[in-house]
Amino acid sequence: DNLGLKRASRILEENHYGLKKAKERIIEYLAVRKLNPELKGSILCFVGPPGTGKTSVAKSIALAMDRRFVRLSLGGVRDEAEIRGHRMTYVAAMPGRIIQSIRKAESKNPVFLLDEIDKMSVDFRGDPSAALLEVLDPEQNTAFSDHYLEVAFDLSDIMFITTANAIHNIPYALRDRMEIIEFPGYTEDEKVHIAKIFLVAKKIKEHGLTEEHLEFSDESLLSLIRRYTREPGVRNLEREIAKVCRKIARKVVESKKSSGKVEVTIESLPNYLGQPKFKHKSVEKNLTIGTVTGLAWTENGGELLTTETVTMPGKGELLLTGTLGEVMKESGKAALSYIRSRTDELSIDPEFYKKTDIHVHVPEGAIPKDGPSAGITMAISMISALTNTPVNPDIAMTGEITLRGRVLPVGGIKEKILAAHRSGIKTVLLPQENENDLEDIPKDVKKSMRFKLINSMDEVIRLALNGRG
Repeated sequence: DNLGLKRASRILEENHYGLKKAKERIIEYLAVRKLNPELKGSILCFVGPPGTGKTSVAKSIALAMDRRFVRLSLGGVRDEAEIRGHRMTYVAAMPGRIIQSIRKAESKNPVFLLDEIDKMSVDFRGDPSAALLEVLDPEQNTAFSDHYLEVAFDLSDIMFITTANAIHNIPYALRDRMEIIEFPGYTEDEKVHIAKIFLVAKKIKEHGLTEEHLEFSDESLLSLIRRYTREPGVRNLEREIAKVCRKIARKVVESKKSSGKVEVTIESLPNYLGQPKFKHKSVEKNLTIGTVTGLAWTENGGELLTTETVTMPGKGELLLTGTLGEVMKESGKAALSYIRSRTDELSIDPEFYKKTDIHVHVPEGAIPKDGPSAGITMAISMISALTNTPVNPDIAMTGEITLRGRVLPVGGIKEKILAAHRSGIKTVLLPQENENDLEDIPKDVKKSMRFKLINSMDEVIRLALNGRG
């Protein structure tokens, strides 16, 4: 191995912008390896939304260590024999894909990337995630047994790296054997920087152009990010830059001579990419009664989740729509029970549940939603509708609610805050127990936003409903 820390640090900085924690962990691994060459292979798990650089960081690690790089995609793998191989007694038997990949690498200690480990599935042919336990457990992988070879094979010198979009889809026993390193979404400033340093130069070269043909201004890149992409990573940004490059390449070929440098500006972007796909500030500034801006986390990063409630004369039914999962429906029921227990303090008719139907809807109804983090959002939406009080439009919130009105911590805080920042939200209400998660928020985002840490629904009502409660 090449264990030079300066060289590794330089390669990682040259190829990737940001990702501070991931880079630090890799440099630490190399330092320990230098002091103790007998250290067995480490198993890292990169978790984050698509397009945040998980696979490319793994390639850079192999380059920095002068090791071979092999990649095995586990998406859709449902047969245990894919991992362990078939016994020789079967027709067309072959080794498992672990041994095949090592054979291809012609090395006993490659950097081995197991891509999309959260996309494996189980059927009658066995559980491939259970077969991976022996591969990824440092205590067991010194004598990995492939059914085809039937000879113990030492995998302990391999540096295994796995990637996933969502950690909760990885079986717990497997997750327990890996060190999780989170790859959060990028801020707008980071995306502009990545586009300037990496993406624009890469796409110009790929399309046969040179810097004499094309130049993007900083303002045009920011406008492209805000109005043509909405993602935590940079994949769609790369595609949009490629579209512009194709249009310029066509102009260059048709004119048969260089027609001077084209500078892409905010005004000229629609000529290349058409009309903008997104409005920059998507948060509603004139929220009606019963409408609240919540924050949600998905495999693609953070999202704004507007929740609407209307009340109507009826028999006290609670209707929850918007393709909500079981946990989210239970959050709505818990919110209603909390409101019923606090009717006096909230100045609500104690008999409302007998003669009023409540309909809670979360728009974008075709997209499945689940999880407990919309609990306080649903509660505020219902209280707003029942008391005829408008909600503060500059506030977004996330948190789980209990029957006693306590606010419990939730996950995905960084991704949720970045989504709120992208949409122009100024104040975010977070559970008090999520205070430590604020350390991971970029400084420029922290400066432009306010964070209110809350323990109970009384505080949420005071902040969101303009002092009511």
